[in-house]
Amino acid sequence: MSQAACIVGIGETDFCRKPGSGMSQLALQLRAATAAIQDAGLTPRVIDGIMPFPNLGRAEQFAANLGCENLRFAATIHTGGAAPVASLQAAATAVNAGMATHVLLPAGWNGYSGARVRQTVSQDVASIPGGAIARDYYLPFGFTAPPQWYSVMARRHMYEFGTTPEQLGTIAVTMRKHAQLNPKAVMHGRSMTLDDYLASPMLADPYRFFDCCLETDGAAAVVVTSAERARDLAAKPIQIMSGACGQPYPADEITNRKDFFRTGLSIAAPEAFGKAGIGPSDVDFAMIYDCFTFELLQQLEEAGFCKRGEGGHFVEGGRIELGGELPVNTHGGLLSEAHVLGMSHITEAVRQLRGEAEGRQVEGAEIGVVTGWGDFGDGSIAILRR
Repeated sequence: MSQAACIVGIGETDFCRKPGSGMSQLALQLRAATAAIQDAGLTPRVIDGIMPFPNLGRAEQFAANLGCENLRFAATIHTGGAAPVASLQAAATAVNAGMATHVLLPAGWNGYSGARVRQTVSQDVASIPGGAIARDYYLPFGFTAPPQWYSVMARRHMYEFGTTPEQLGTIAVTMRKHAQLNPKAVMHGRSMTLDDYLASPMLADPYRFFDCCLETDGAAAVVVTSAERARDLAAKPIQIMSGACGQPYPADEITNRKDFFRTGLSIAAPEAFGKAGIGPSDVDFAMIYDCFTFELLQQLEEAGFCKRGEGGHFVEGGRIELGGELPVNTHGGLLSEAHVLGMSHITEAVRQLRGEAEGRQVEGAEIGVVTGWGDFGDGSIAILRR
């Protein structure tokens, strides 16, 4: 513990899908940030490091609105949805190097009432993965949205390894099942069967409607400090054992990669487990960035929980359900709780390790893994311990 940084505060807003939360993206993030600071038993004045999510806020905005008078560390990691988990490693490095004492990581947006995928992809080319590649070779041919981009990976996996729609459906149904145990989940009270999944409309073969994550308004935040300072704070500290991030090659193109399934997580996971001195079999639960069902399955493979090509069988038989061998996304994930850019995966992991996940607690949870996925396969991973 003396050499590790810790997460000492978590905070979230409510999550919603309606024509307007009544709050700006900055206001949502400030509310979550304030909750995380209070959870840690701190005041905004002691926050001297801030790592905003890419393109959704600037450190000086947060500092001015919260009253952080001594900001001395600010950074943003531009890896899309992989950024929050990648930021844990950077925040831990900052506090252990003396660059900051308490680092705030906020993330949130009006993902339903504000900028939605169908409204913005063709209008703001510079903001989508791939940049010039997408502009010149994807968008002109109608290859314009994340379900289409990532569907080619899923279809290739089906071709090479025999992965089935029912296996992808098992993931969607499991996330919805977990959401029924989480009153904050947008899909709480709305159960789903495999038949419901198979009957949902096809959007980008093989992705059906229920293969896709939710569009939601909301925010979440965490506070990181050194283990030494964490001992004196209000909340139970959760140790950041290790972290790593990586990018596929090439990062701006999918279809011409030599290894179609090698993502940033393929690089990051072995590094993180090696630094932590443990293996995937030592993990009690996993919070996997589930922007789409197959991306969850693929990350289970590339993180080493099963061999490449075996993910379809791995998710069957209740293995990833609460009470199974590896509970995954006990809060419902992006598919059934809310899409707050992967930050709620971190807050759920902290709750599990604190023993505060009422109604969905993983019994005896000591070690958990959180992953992030961004752009065309950027990957990040953090290994946390109580």
